[in-house]
Formats: sequence, C-alpha cells, structure tokens
Amino acid sequence: MMKFLLLIAVIGIALWLFRSKARGRAGDAPPPPKATKRGPQPMLACAHCGVHLPLADAVQDADERAYCSEAHRLAGPR
Repeated sequence: MMKFLLLIAVIGIALWLFRSKARGRAGDAPPPPKATKRGPQPMLACAHCGVHLPLADAVQDADERAYCSEAHRLAGPR
C-alpha cells in the first residue's frame, strides 16, 4: 500500500514539474516585433541650408517651403 502512495506522489511531482516547464518555455521568448512596412519617403531639401530630409521630418512655412528645423524656418530661405 505504501509503495503505491509513493509511486503516485512521484508521478504527481513529475507531472507538475513537466507542466511548469512547458508553461515557462512559452513565456520566455518575447513576441517578435511587428514589422512596419515603410516604403521610401520623398526627400526634400531645406530651403535655408540645403540639407536633404524626409518629408515627414520637414518643417514647412506658409508658402510650403521645407526646412530642417524651426530655427531655419524662422531664418527664411537663402
């Protein structure tokens, strides 16, 4: 009788360890980052210094001229 109780306890502990390891493996690896598909962006030259920058980073004035920074926008075109 005692042998069966010991066997059941060993099997129970083995199953518990196996399940806890299986859960740990699934949570160890972080999910892969989502790939953002950004295509090529139009490039503009700063009206003040001529540096090329993407349209999304440009600062524009009322006449829609592109500048690389707010300071160059305030300085105006050359």
